[in-house]
Amino acid sequence: MTSDSWRSIPDVCEFALIRGGACLGEPTLLLEVPHGATRAEDYDALREALSGDYPDDLRDFFFVNTDVGAPELALSTALALVTADPTRCVAVLRCLVPRTFVDCNRVIDAAPRPRGSAAGEMTPGVHAWVKHAGDLALLLARYRAYRELAESLYEGICGNGGRALMLHSYAPRSIDVAVDENIVASLRDAYRPEKIGTWELRAEVDLIADDPEGQPLASEALVREVRRELEAVDLGVARCGTYALHPSTLAHVFATQHPGQTLCVEFRRDLLVEEFTPFAQMRADPRKLERIALPLARAVSAASA
Repeated sequence: MTSDSWRSIPDVCEFALIRGGACLGEPTLLLEVPHGATRAEDYDALREALSGDYPDDLRDFFFVNTDVGAPELALSTALALVTADPTRCVAVLRCLVPRTFVDCNRVIDAAPRPRGSAAGEMTPGVHAWVKHAGDLALLLARYRAYRELAESLYEGICGNGGRALMLHSYAPRSIDVAVDENIVASLRDAYRPEKIGTWELRAEVDLIADDPEGQPLASEALVREVRRELEAVDLGVARCGTYALHPSTLAHVFATQHPGQTLCVEFRRDLLVEEFTPFAQMRADPRKLERIALPLARAVSAASA
């Protein structure tokens, strides 16, 4: 399958080919942002399409739990890559389906049971508050559309010797609370000024390169070069410091299907946005993005040499 067959899907994802002026071939790198629904309008558009009753403060959870800055970082990195090497072409895939309802980075079977998750557990593919049968059908249709395109991209790029980076952003601190219909109240309690400092501060960058048993899955060339370039600009880099690449994620599926050709990376959200405001919309800071995108692009180029 070639790039001519890849397209954006309304309400599901944005797809872009960032092509250098001297590029005549197919993309050799995929930048995937599976939690790319980061804007208020992304949440509002989906909520309007749903018919069921949902917690009034669920929009607050959306702002806390989406990867703000990651889509902008993907685009900035792609542009830096083709600027440095006009013969390159980079594919960028941004999911538009809020993980507040269905998570497009999860392995979801044909008949999923919406559920919550206990503190410290992986969050589910479909959340417990999705109770309306029509809503579940709509969410699963969008999930499957995204997954089908993502699978095609990984096969078309990694299956032909290319590489993929899965880009995420996470909150500055590891806050482990149950994800249920009281999630916003729990999070607001956790973020109280007198309590927030008790939660563990996460690494500035975390390379999610291994499975839970410690088995390496990532491109070690990418691991090496990303660490080297980001540490050179004084960013702290960990390897599976927060969590490993869990089998319930599509990132794990793609990493096992294409061993040694992918890398999942978490960037601390406060390093990407103008101001970290967990219960309100955040905006990416171009200066902060440049600090990371340029060395990230150099790392990708060095790993490809």
